[in-house]
Amino acid sequence: MELSNDNKSKATINRKVSALRTYYDYLIGKGLMNENPFSRIKAVKGDRRQIDYLTIEEAEKLMTLPLDDRKGVRDRALLEFMYGTGARVTEVVRLRFEDLNFRMNFVTLKDSNDESRIVPLGRYAAAALKEYTDSVYDSLKGRAHADDDHVFVNFRGEPLTRQGIWKILKDYGEEIGVGNRMTPQILRDSFAVHILQNGGDLKTLQELMGFEDMSVGIAYLAVTDIHVREVFSACHPRA
Repeated sequence: MELSNDNKSKATINRKVSALRTYYDYLIGKGLMNENPFSRIKAVKGDRRQIDYLTIEEAEKLMTLPLDDRKGVRDRALLEFMYGTGARVTEVVRLRFEDLNFRMNFVTLKDSNDESRIVPLGRYAAAALKEYTDSVYDSLKGRAHADDDHVFVNFRGEPLTRQGIWKILKDYGEEIGVGNRMTPQILRDSFAVHILQNGGDLKTLQELMGFEDMSVGIAYLAVTDIHVREVFSACHPRA
């Protein structure tokens, strides 16, 4: 209540409650407490996140922007990979060559908790990554890549950071007129919305994107509501 009265966000309140609940679980495990006083404290229901996404035309235009120089080849691989897999920026930063399987065309994405999921690697993303790996990576890194090397690196051969990726995206976003809207999240959201707009289902989307709470999927459905109604009207015999 105090945090709420101090106008703290619901996400902040839930994060603190979760931390305290975990802390008391730890104390119980050590035999220092008999019960967890936060076990009955429910999370504050958060506001629905606004989904912002590119149109398919904007996404396609975005992929044509990088030039054919070293930076452009790397950036095209980055853009195609993020849009083609729906990866979180943390998963992109953590991506290593051992996570890529070009023979079977899939990638293993690992989040900050080392939890992983396997996602198909589309032909555009695979082709862009192959070109980057074969023609550019070694010159950026200064040597041939090893399996445990990070895939995306800067011109010093160091792994791209979250901030570095944000800047790359923002620069290209300005070229297609989306400016500050151009974030890693907008590519992830575009991945989700475009799948649903083209007939994908929520269960498959959940597996591809790795979200546990189905309400996240419902939020994506909400922005495709017009498309859903159009399909219903066209396909159902009693629409």
